Amino acid sequence: MIEEISFEDFLKVDIRVGTIIQVKPFLKAKKPAYQLWIDFGEDMGIKKSSAQITEQYHISDLLNTQVLAVVNFPKKQIADFMSEVLVLGFHTSKGVILSRPESLLPNGKRLL
Repeated sequence: MIEEISFEDFLKVDIRVGTIIQVKPFLKAKKPAYQLWIDFGEDMGIKKSSAQITEQYHISDLLNTQVLAVVNFPKKQIADFMSEVLVLGFHTSKGVILSRPESLLPNGKRLL
């Protein structure tokens, strides 16, 4: 059974679109991952994230593409890297598939 939440609860989750501007292999992560730098526009700036998306994506697939991310979770230390946002995706048998807008949006645009 799926637990219901109120619309007010949903509004607490701040999901924004941003453009990946830099990607590096995350060699110190326990599981294969990338370090991402994502541009969320003038108001939020550039935020970092660690993402276990190496099975489906090469670095060249990710650069200059837009992704959705939760931007109001607490920061999380992963090895020597501080992850500031949670990039959203779907776990599949072939790896994580990223949630992305189908059209170009302004960086920082909020999902609602």
